[in-house]
Amino acid sequence: MKRLFDITASALGLLLLSPLFIVVAIWIKLDSEGPVFYRQLRVGRHNKDFRIYKFRSMRIGADRGSLVTVGGHDPRVTKSGYIIRKYKIDELPQLINVLLGDMSIVGPRPEVRHYVNYWKPSQMRVLDVRPGITDPASIRYRNENELLAEAQDPEDYYINVIMQDKIRLYLEYVDNVSFCYDIKLIFQTFKAIITR
Repeated sequence: MKRLFDITASALGLLLLSPLFIVVAIWIKLDSEGPVFYRQLRVGRHNKDFRIYKFRSMRIGADRGSLVTVGGHDPRVTKSGYIIRKYKIDELPQLINVLLGDMSIVGPRPEVRHYVNYWKPSQMRVLDVRPGITDPASIRYRNENELLAEAQDPEDYYINVIMQDKIRLYLEYVDNVSFCYDIKLIFQTFKAIITR
């Protein structure tokens, strides 16, 4: 049921959102040099790496430094990037990942290998399910960049505070996963984005 929903929802979403994709793609190309999409290695189900699709919101080469982005003052983020990040538009191309089977609409957000290397063995259960576009942690930490901007050491604060709470929420999701719960989280996500 979950996989069938993912295939149907991602295919329909890509079709309906194609005009928005075109507008955002043109905006990104006019705003800064580089490709429209950003593809980054993330850790997926069963601890296997895959390439996630996102609309590019940062300048080329920005990922060679810190993997943590901080608020609206990170100079690596483009002008268009600030807006598409704020409203989570940069995440929409992950519908491609869902259609390919790398991700689900709902599931723990996929992390980069650098941070997964900090996980404890007991936390690796998060990787028993497909990662998703949204989950309880995404809703709770929708202002994550602003929180990191206020931290003295954003990297340390992410690893030891935010990431630990995210993993707790991921594990709660894994233990309580159901189709009805997924639908509830989708509506909560829309509400959080609209409120923002």
